[in-house]
Amino acid sequence: MTIQILGTGCAKCKTLHANAEAAVKAAGIHAVMEKVEDIQEIIKFGVMMTPALAIDGKVQVVGKVPSADEIRRMLA
Repeated sequence: MTIQILGTGCAKCKTLHANAEAAVKAAGIHAVMEKVEDIQEIIKFGVMMTPALAIDGKVQVVGKVPSADEIRRMLA
């Protein structure tokens, strides 16, 4: 499983990354975490507002920071 954090490195992006890491740990699964900070790459996902979260290349959340528990439910 690959989890991608789409954003330019703002505070919300960092919080989203921390929440995603906590969700992976709580779910007890193995996942590769990737930061996508290049604007052109983010646009390829169809994302125009950050932060965003993609799981296995599919965008799940745009423009907000879900909690670790919300992300864990997405991973199930």
